[in-house]
Amino acid sequence: MARNEQLIRQHKLLQLLEFSRFGSTIDELRTELISDLGLTTLHGRTVRRDLEALEASGYGIRTETLERGKVYKLARNNKSVHEIGISATELISLSIGRELLFPLLGTQYWRGIETFWNKVKDALPAGMYEHYDRYRKTLHVFGTPSKTYEQHEGMLKTINRAILEHRIVEIQYAPVGKPVSTRRIEPYGLAVYQSSIYVVAAAPEVENPAERLRNWKLDRFRHAIALDEYFKPDPDIDLSDRLGRSIGIFSGESPTMVRIQLGDRAAAWVGEDPWHPEQKLESQSDGTSILTVPASHPREVLPKVLALGTEAEVIEPEAFRAAVAEAVQSMAAKYR
Repeated sequence: MARNEQLIRQHKLLQLLEFSRFGSTIDELRTELISDLGLTTLHGRTVRRDLEALEASGYGIRTETLERGKVYKLARNNKSVHEIGISATELISLSIGRELLFPLLGTQYWRGIETFWNKVKDALPAGMYEHYDRYRKTLHVFGTPSKTYEQHEGMLKTINRAILEHRIVEIQYAPVGKPVSTRRIEPYGLAVYQSSIYVVAAAPEVENPAERLRNWKLDRFRHAIALDEYFKPDPDIDLSDRLGRSIGIFSGESPTMVRIQLGDRAAAWVGEDPWHPEQKLESQSDGTSILTVPASHPREVLPKVLALGTEAEVIEPEAFRAAVAEAVQSMAAKYR
């Protein structure tokens, strides 16, 4: 655990030095580390040893004596963006990606995006930036949600630390339509789905191994604290594989294959904007098509089918068909 904590400290030190324009003293770095990592104590000698370890690893850390004392700075890379040959097209792609990640505003991830973007702009010759700016105005990004996670920055830091150190986290969680409850979770990672951040974590009180790992929406967290209790991660859990098994966020061990009959227009739309990489779309003799997609919960299918209106009908399994039928009947009653 000590080795992991050292790596976390050193990574945070690099971030602090990157953001510090005029350098930072040992005491200033120590104070920031305690605040950002939620530590109780940290000796200045530990910070100095971490800086020496980073310098020995090849990072350009230099010192300068100012009125407030000896400060540490991160030396600039001697290779500029212009020297690595970035093109206007690459700049456009980078700026589009930046706009698509706007929901991460206020998080450490967004600060990393912004600092890198500003470095790129500062290193560009004026003529190249003008060329980029002229062509960037031909392409606009729409449809990204206006939500951000600025209010969750502190909780994200706590959860990130708990993921790296395998700590149990105590949270106050407010599911939609239910009262706030205090829960203990074992966090494995974070996932971004449709501009929302989810914490992939196990619920230790659940005995069935197939149901312990769940996705907790960060918007519903009211409080989070990393406890001085640790858990042993399951080595068989592969988050990338697990999260990619279904069309939505309710991913599980064994998703259900859902068959949906589509009209010709709906089939064209789903062909243009696939629901899942492994979906199958088969044309039928009557002009319709059968879409087969994996889903772990009826709520993943429901909004997509309703969005297609009369152009879509869930065929099987019965539980998914019944869920859509119930929603349609309830809606019809309201519109009578």
